[in-house]
Amino acid sequence: MSKGDYANKGIHTRLAHIGNDPREFFGFVNPPVVHASTVLFPDAATMAARTQKYTYGTRGTPTTDALSSAIDTLEGSAGTILVPSGLAAVTIPLLAFLSAGDHVLIVDSVYHPTRNFADTMLKRLGVEVDYYDPLVGAGITALMKPNTKVVFTESPGSNTFEMQDIPAIAREAKARGAVVMMDNTWATPLYFRPLDHGVDISIHAATKYPAGHSDVLLGTVSANEACWKRLQETHFTMGCCAAPDDVYQVLRGLRTMGVRLERHEENALDVARWLEGQQGVARVLHPGLESFPGHDIWKRDFSGASGIFSIVLSGGGEREAHAFLDALEIFGLGYSWGGYESLAVHVFLGDRTVAKGDYQGPVIRLQIGLENPEDIKADLARGLAAAAG
Repeated sequence: MSKGDYANKGIHTRLAHIGNDPREFFGFVNPPVVHASTVLFPDAATMAARTQKYTYGTRGTPTTDALSSAIDTLEGSAGTILVPSGLAAVTIPLLAFLSAGDHVLIVDSVYHPTRNFADTMLKRLGVEVDYYDPLVGAGITALMKPNTKVVFTESPGSNTFEMQDIPAIAREAKARGAVVMMDNTWATPLYFRPLDHGVDISIHAATKYPAGHSDVLLGTVSANEACWKRLQETHFTMGCCAAPDDVYQVLRGLRTMGVRLERHEENALDVARWLEGQQGVARVLHPGLESFPGHDIWKRDFSGASGIFSIVLSGGGEREAHAFLDALEIFGLGYSWGGYESLAVHVFLGDRTVAKGDYQGPVIRLQIGLENPEDIKADLARGLAAAAG
């Protein structure tokens, strides 16, 4: 069955079968892991014309094709490139569609390494960078200039989870000739499909939920028909290709991503609702909660929520944040998320220029893993008691 035949199947059916046809590889369920640099040609004419499917390891193998095809099925995209990390999935499309003298608008609640790349590399290359309020919606029009070539979105926002009105932003930005990109790592293509809402390029740190086990770095970038050729050409030019073993691991993780996400969502909402009633918690920043300001947009556009959100402690500063974190036993103190284990980190918001917010105390980001929710709550109760003490 081809990838197109699975388009109308249920999500778990799609995840179990997309990206690989066992009949193409002697009936083996999983695709081969092809370690390749040199590819041989049958004759000089074929070599000169490059008229065979595979020509060199950086330009694709059966392993990369399997994962790219699977992601295209999930995203509804014309093509997907695979790169060595989630950050590379951000930098490659920005380099593909920006040149010296261009202007880029980036949401102020963006993933910090994206901001760092824009403020260093892009500015050094002569690109004008501005940040905008994540709640701007159709008001993005007033911020655009004649040289605005890219509008970069991320929804929910990194660490504080502001919901952007992606359809409105995409409509206004594209009407003025800009390419719209979205970091969609939080929702995955299972809970939000950016290209269906007017976005041109969808970006994922496959390190997170697709890989799912905190042991692989990988990024995917998926484009619509209008942007695919330029994205692919930049990828070839940069030579920024993913390793075959990592690609295979992500494809393997993809098979169980649906059931894992369901547990992440269930656990996270359960814990988030519990936290709303706990002493020492000023706010819970989770788009799936009715109390969250962006809940209506989330409910309108998204079909689910993943396992990461933040809480605001009731007063204090770094001392209270560290006391909270150091008291945790189940939660690990580590960056990244999307793996099976719960993680916590004290959020830094000092780099923001517009979306500074009004937070009553330290912001703690929580990745809710696959553990039993009662154990997770008991661990968080230890942290809250330590912060209060």
